[in-house]
Amino acid sequence: MEKQLAKSTFCMVVFAMSFTTHYFYVANAYDPAPLQDFCVGVDHPPSAGVPTFINGKFCKNPKEVVINDFLYKGFNIQGDTNNTQGVEATLVDINRFPALNTLGVAMARVDFAPFGLNTPHLHPRGSEIFAVVEGSLYAGFITTSNKLFDTVLYKGDMIVFPQGLIHFQFNIGKTTALAVASFGSQNPGRVNVANGVFGTSPSILDDVLTKAFQVDENVIEKLRSRFSSNDSSVNIGRSILKLFAQSSDDCVY
Repeated sequence: MEKQLAKSTFCMVVFAMSFTTHYFYVANAYDPAPLQDFCVGVDHPPSAGVPTFINGKFCKNPKEVVINDFLYKGFNIQGDTNNTQGVEATLVDINRFPALNTLGVAMARVDFAPFGLNTPHLHPRGSEIFAVVEGSLYAGFITTSNKLFDTVLYKGDMIVFPQGLIHFQFNIGKTTALAVASFGSQNPGRVNVANGVFGTSPSILDDVLTKAFQVDENVIEKLRSRFSSNDSSVNIGRSILKLFAQSSDDCVY
């Protein structure tokens, strides 16, 4: 009886470990740990040897890697803030610096014109630590329970923005400002809130946006005109009725 109980307990433990290892590994939402010292990203397989495919980038043949592969130059160059928001964020991620492939880190230089705004946005694949080098910035982030954490940052101050949460920075000074951000991902990504709602292609259905924001179609179209790069003459507001009508025309009976 005791042997049978012990055997059953052992089987349950093995099953639980197997279940946990399998399912929780699949649900991992962070950059995987590197499997080698480095993997300098290239767009095509190495010319010699067996190609390795990791995190969306092939690895450069280690025998062909040189010191310059691990260097990035130009981070000191000021970004052009002559734009609508008065901000230029220069993200140095895997797409700009292939040596970051599999290393799980990235950096950005954020230049602010006087009263420049880094619009509300989020990074779906990494948390961010943001440090003010020059100037004064009003910054904050919003939690999933819609609580705002905001403050004024001065030279030498740092703030952390948790992964996936909406955040922003606004230059409250009459002079330019500079900040440096670090990310816990080689490719943190960026979703601008306004562009992600009103600048999609094709446009989100009018019925969705008018109900979500409790406004009429004219307001939605005005907002789209601000954020969408689509040609308004051919991408006029879409509605459920129009979508159904189009689907009916495509049906073959």
